[in-house]
Amino acid sequence: MLSAATHNVSPRLDAMRSRTTPQVFQALFDSVDVTGAAMPFERNSEIYGENDPADYVYKVLSGTVRTCKLLTDGRRQIDAFYLPGDMFGLELGDTHCCSAEAIGDSVVLVVKRSLLLAAAEKSNGLARRLWSLTAHDLRRAQHHTLLLIKSAQERVAAFLLEMAERLCAGSAVELPMSRQDIADYLGLTIETVSRTLSQFEDAATIALPTSRRVVLRNRPLLARLND
Repeated sequence: MLSAATHNVSPRLDAMRSRTTPQVFQALFDSVDVTGAAMPFERNSEIYGENDPADYVYKVLSGTVRTCKLLTDGRRQIDAFYLPGDMFGLELGDTHCCSAEAIGDSVVLVVKRSLLLAAAEKSNGLARRLWSLTAHDLRRAQHHTLLLIKSAQERVAAFLLEMAERLCAGSAVELPMSRQDIADYLGLTIETVSRTLSQFEDAATIALPTSRRVVLRNRPLLARLND
């Protein structure tokens, strides 16, 4: 279920500005100087809620963030995971379509959307980067939709390969999210995720030294399942 704790980002951001060192989205903005504030969020705390005004955009500095929706039947659907360096919260409309929560203790850079858009109007380079970011999010959403129609083994294999690539982890992947998070992202039950991981382990496709550490022992087989 979604965290019951809520945070009004705008007042909290204003209160922290005087004791937060201004930072810049270096990787995205190059020389465009759009400053923001680094804000800490505790494990499972809400960064913004579904339908909240989309007045800010965010970048993960440390930790991991999930965006999710609570469905009408009470189930939770996780839309995406954001790792250090990832931006999130840039909406096409004026409100957020999902909630965003810190999975573990995280630090997030927060920038006013109006400042970002104003800077983009003056910089073709920034505008192109924002367009690329929007296109990337659209491709990610399309990929996630296609993933949800695959078998459980195909979904879990695709997830493991994706996380290994995004975490630059080589063959050993330290997953920052719980199995319940994985299940809610893949549209499976936690029992199905655990059973599928055990099947992979029994087949020597992976090893599971701990509940969150996964060693990919047979990448070609996982890749074939992901085709």
